[in-house]
Amino acid sequence: MKPTPIDYLGGFPDDVRAAVAALRDQGVLLERLRRHYPSTHDVRTDAALRTYVQELKRSYLRSSRPLGKVRYSDRIGALHNALGLHTYAVRVQGRKLKRKHELRVSSLFKELPPEFLRAVVVHELAHLRHKDHDKAFYRLCVHMEPEYHRYDRDMRLWLFATQSR
Repeated sequence: MKPTPIDYLGGFPDDVRAAVAALRDQGVLLERLRRHYPSTHDVRTDAALRTYVQELKRSYLRSSRPLGKVRYSDRIGALHNALGLHTYAVRVQGRKLKRKHELRVSSLFKELPPEFLRAVVVHELAHLRHKDHDKAFYRLCVHMEPEYHRYDRDMRLWLFATQSR
């Protein structure tokens, strides 16, 4: 069974979705986005991603629980219909419960602009403090990245523009 594609424009009004689809069909959308986001990043390995995430966490979420695993995943989009994933693993070792936060980012972010990687990492780090997508969650995202909403929107437009139809 083929997984359903992610609706990157979920929540966008119908008229905006139609306008964006028209720009994509004309070949203009991705070109405009590439002009706004011309740079690339060097965070291409799991080790580099872990360092990147730990630096952000150290800067903004120092008192939060430590992260167990941080890595890229090829299966996130297909399995979870998501771009990043924050999990809370509980394991039993003898008489103790071991709790670890794990953060996974879709492998497609290896090739996307650094602003989009930052937006998805900030989003997943915010889940260390807030489980739900409420006002406090988004306030924390904006605290860690003031341009969070713009990067998130443009990332969704980019992914929509490159999505196979």
